[in-house]
Amino acid sequence: MIKLKREKDINAMEKASKIVGETLEMSRELMQPGITTWEIDKKIEEFIRKKGAIPSFKGYQGFPASACISVNEVLIHGIPSKNRYLEEGDIVTIDVGAYLGGFHGDAARTYPVGTINEDKKRLLETTSQALEIGIEALKKASRLGEMGYEIQQFVENSGYSVIRDFGGHGIGREMHEDPFVPNFGEKNSGPKIRTGMTLAIEPMISMGEYPTMILEDGWTVVNIDHSLNAHFEDDIAITKDGLKILSRV
Repeated sequence: MIKLKREKDINAMEKASKIVGETLEMSRELMQPGITTWEIDKKIEEFIRKKGAIPSFKGYQGFPASACISVNEVLIHGIPSKNRYLEEGDIVTIDVGAYLGGFHGDAARTYPVGTINEDKKRLLETTSQALEIGIEALKKASRLGEMGYEIQQFVENSGYSVIRDFGGHGIGREMHEDPFVPNFGEKNSGPKIRTGMTLAIEPMISMGEYPTMILEDGWTVVNIDHSLNAHFEDDIAITKDGLKILSRV
């Protein structure tokens, strides 16, 4: 069931989402060769708690960290490790959540570590642009499938694959709410767009094939061909005055 939010709910949720946006901006500066993903996670947790919020991910269904930190071929849900050092040329997805005032925020960015090659640059640029295209489509859409259709068309015409097994979701008092928000689809399909919807929109794009698998740790997701991935995410609210991006600083 899709839970529609009142204006005061959206205002409260925006505070949590803004902390997520600020956390992502802070983490951008941490993308340096030699730092471990464990160290990044600790700095992220400290930052969120200093803002008065609680890391949404820590302990969620048993997840052991405050951030999902996914390097290169890892699509999502990378577990921070003291043994995983960032290297020049890596690409790193930081996915974080914050809980404040009864609501969650959730957003992600894929960042370069130092200088990256042109293929990786284009992957990041395309994924970021796919998020923008999705947001613009959502402004005019009557159903969610129209947004997924526009994202898919753009991504595949750019020579990449759209991940099918994972996608966006509703967000609010729970971190994951209905509906599932795919980054692919058909026009005139999916739930109707309604005032009060709050959604995490998150294109996930691969340089290879889109089928995925979960590794033995029960969390880490990679493509079956271990190709490179990128992932951008923002929280969106459908208000009486139009679409509002909640998680950008």
